[in-house]
Amino acid sequence: MIRAGLARARRWLPRLRVELLLPFACIAAAALLFASELMTSFEFIPAGRDAVAEQSAGDRHGYALAVIAVFAIAATAAAVLAGSKPAAIGVAVAGVSALLVFLIVDLPDAGAVGTYEDSSQSFFDAEAVPQGGFWLGLAGGLGLAVSGVALATLSPAQLVALRPRRVDRTPDPGPRPAPSEQPGSASLDDDGPRAETTEQGSSAG
Repeated sequence: MIRAGLARARRWLPRLRVELLLPFACIAAAALLFASELMTSFEFIPAGRDAVAEQSAGDRHGYALAVIAVFAIAATAAAVLAGSKPAAIGVAVAGVSALLVFLIVDLPDAGAVGTYEDSSQSFFDAEAVPQGGFWLGLAGGLGLAVSGVALATLSPAQLVALRPRRVDRTPDPGPRPAPSEQPGSASLDDDGPRAETTEQGSSAG
């Protein structure tokens, strides 16, 4: 019995560690993605000098990643609460899209040196140094892509199984009445039918 219990526990452990945490992973990654749009992505630093300018992630993407993050959170909730497979696929598409935006727009500029124009000096070379928004965008995009694709592989029944327990609770209808107590049913203790049968037997004798 102990071996059977251990084998059963081993089968459940991967599900407890992965599937049940997928919705939380998607929401956490989307939150990081949203936060990255409010932070600085790059500081422009000339050689041997302090940073002369900075650029926020929202300015670089037009806050597109924030829109993707909000959509991903809503789609995650719909996938779990309604058991919607299309919504789960939408989370995966949002994650892949966010990662592509990062790879195409942000990553090529990391560490790049270009000509910068300043009011005190016409043109000089400055390096684009990644800041917190850059790294949060990487973590959020990659995390949402991985967890979203994993969520999209689940069936509707598996998605429904990820619901919080409070959502699945239904009101208890209470104990059902015994057959003798239901309306319209004849009681075994009713004296009417039994007395009638006795009278018919005596008249027949």
